Amino acid sequence: MTQPASPPRPGDTRKVPPVDRTSPWRTVAARADVRTLSLLGVLAALVIIGGITKPDEFLDTRNLQLVLTQASVIGVVTVGMTFVITSGGIDLSVGAIVALASVWATTVATQDFGFAGVLFTAVLVGVGCGLVNGMLIAYGAMVPFIATLAMLASARGLALQITDGKTQIVTIDGILKLGERDSYVLGIPPLVLVFAVVTIIGWLLLNRTTFGRRTVAVGGNAEAARLAGIDVRRQRLYLYLLSGLCCGIAAFLLIILSGSGQNTNGNLYELDAIAAAIIGGTLLTGGRGTIVGSVLGVLIFTTITNIFALNNLQSDVQQIAKGAIIVAAVLVQRRTASTT
Repeated sequence: MTQPASPPRPGDTRKVPPVDRTSPWRTVAARADVRTLSLLGVLAALVIIGGITKPDEFLDTRNLQLVLTQASVIGVVTVGMTFVITSGGIDLSVGAIVALASVWATTVATQDFGFAGVLFTAVLVGVGCGLVNGMLIAYGAMVPFIATLAMLASARGLALQITDGKTQIVTIDGILKLGERDSYVLGIPPLVLVFAVVTIIGWLLLNRTTFGRRTVAVGGNAEAARLAGIDVRRQRLYLYLLSGLCCGIAAFLLIILSGSGQNTNGNLYELDAIAAAIIGGTLLTGGRGTIVGSVLGVLIFTTITNIFALNNLQSDVQQIAKGAIIVAAVLVQRRTASTT
């Protein structure tokens, strides 16, 4: 066992070895910066590839606006998913909740209440589904995988029942105009602005509030968090409510984007959101999350999809590429965890 160095005596000219005063938080921040720079590098490489393969189409302003708009819907869902995964949970029902919220908010009866009625219904349905998930997981002691899988099946079935397999067309001018170019602010689509606001609020909530610290604590060690005085069950309930809220907002954005409500909306959103969070640096086992990384993950996946579409590549090749990226991200996470 190494003995601690004795303090220098008067007249002793020996040099005292410097004490390492590096804060653990600075180490974590440095790693986060490295991850963020790596993701930015990947995104830059994709932009270069898109610019080389299809320079006229990919670098066109309208195409770049389209990429950001498409990223906005899944991006809002990913912000909520990041919180859930950081707490050590999972939510497989986000895509189905988006579908249910979008069709419920676009029924004829709901549209009679105008713009506010559609928005309120979409958010209310999302929060309601999140409440059911949270109650089952936090107070019903159900495994998140099972509880959210049940919600996935139920929400999809209810969405199909409401629509009877038909597309519900939106007839409210205020909603339809938000999807037109005339509503862009300085060339930025309204959906992108909403995504930016949700991202900023999510970052502040996770990194600058007690709520965020409790989320990380629960994900790192739920029992230690409980002994520290954190109400773990209530915290988990809040997190699934937050995920449901993000799904409701995403459903409304999807209604603006498509001008309709369909039971097929949000298909595979759960996989895209989980994948984006993971490659962004959120630890799948909980205890670490990054909103900035998740947003970059969303942009990476959306850019890949856009490049593949412009180059007329098959969707199966696109899915293989996404799968390879997910596997690589998990392997990097495991390697990083084993060296810390």
